[in-house]
Amino acid sequence: MTQDVTIAAVRAAAGERATVRFEGTRAGIVLDATGLGGAERDALEAAVRAAASAAWTGEVRLVVTAERIHRRLLAVASGKGGVGKSTLAANLAIALKARGRRVGLVDADIYGPSQPRLMAAEDQRPTAKDKVLDPVPTPYGVPMLSMGQLIQPGKAIAWRGPMAAGALTQLVDADWGATDTLVLDLPPGTGDVQLTMVQKHKPAGAIIVSTPQDLALIDATRAIDLFDKAGIPIIGIVENMAGYVCPHCGELSDPFGNGGAQATAERLGLPFLGRVPLAIGIRTASDAGQPPAAGNGADATAFHAIAGQVDDWLRTH
Repeated sequence: MTQDVTIAAVRAAAGERATVRFEGTRAGIVLDATGLGGAERDALEAAVRAAASAAWTGEVRLVVTAERIHRRLLAVASGKGGVGKSTLAANLAIALKARGRRVGLVDADIYGPSQPRLMAAEDQRPTAKDKVLDPVPTPYGVPMLSMGQLIQPGKAIAWRGPMAAGALTQLVDADWGATDTLVLDLPPGTGDVQLTMVQKHKPAGAIIVSTPQDLALIDATRAIDLFDKAGIPIIGIVENMAGYVCPHCGELSDPFGNGGAQATAERLGLPFLGRVPLAIGIRTASDAGQPPAAGNGADATAFHAIAGQVDDWLRTH
């Protein structure tokens, strides 16, 4: 067939992503796959190759190219467990997406993964191509990867530090496609997994999550020290479980104290990103795989306010 017919067939399959050049009986096609994930890229390549082969009787050569995306990692960390770090990470990822960022989520808590439940992706299993994982989709438009999607439910991960650190590397180095912001939900503490992350993957910044009481803040300060020593900027501190409003009488109480994280931020000269209340709605929605930030209810407000400050930080750093 003619060159014009071939060009039209390729353009119908790939639009402006494809450029066609002819040299004698050979048709050369350059396909721009920038921003596409592995499955999308493979499907587009197959469609273009089929369209060109059907339209051109000579040899067809196809080259796939992609520009390197500048992807920044955000570490969400705490010095101890049980402070709501994973809930904050999930809602932060969703709220950043709502602000126009192309966000992915890594559940780097190798030993205690919880993001599959929080993001309603427990039944999803990642695929791989050439030993590179493809993130799984979620109902909230934030692709994610977690060890919880790679092992049988309820099974313990009895790995030493180097194995856990290697697993984290596989999750971070997956085919994240067009993702420009990767939220890392780190395990609590300052062990091998955290050290591997800060040394090898060098996040753009870290968000520290703590409850208001003194014991949690002592551990949060240790986490801050780890990032300081590694040269990772602290974006700010979030105070979680800050204040409980009784649903029956409306009385406000502070079972974990009040203002401790803000006072610590001021003492250390760090930004205070805000408070997330101790609210039954946040707990029940999270357990149901319906992160509050995905809606527009009152429980979403704090998460979107925090995401706004993180987004501003990313724009200026």
